Amino acid sequence: MICDTCGGKTKEKKVTKQHRLNGKLYIVENVAAEVCTACGERYFHAKTLHAINALLQGKHKIKKLMRVEVVSVT
Repeated sequence: MICDTCGGKTKEKKVTKQHRLNGKLYIVENVAAEVCTACGERYFHAKTLHAINALLQGKHKIKKLMRVEVVSVT
């Protein structure tokens, strides 16, 4: 795959993804993504995003709970 941002080539990797669903923020580990080897831009296949949504909407094991601050610059 060619990166839309810089034109570099992508490589499949496992990444950690921030994912929002139903007003909640999740950190999902070991997600398959195409990652640009030049600029680091990440691309996720639609089937991967649908699988994450299905996982989070059902019963799932929670590895860790984190407290997250939300800050506004205005």
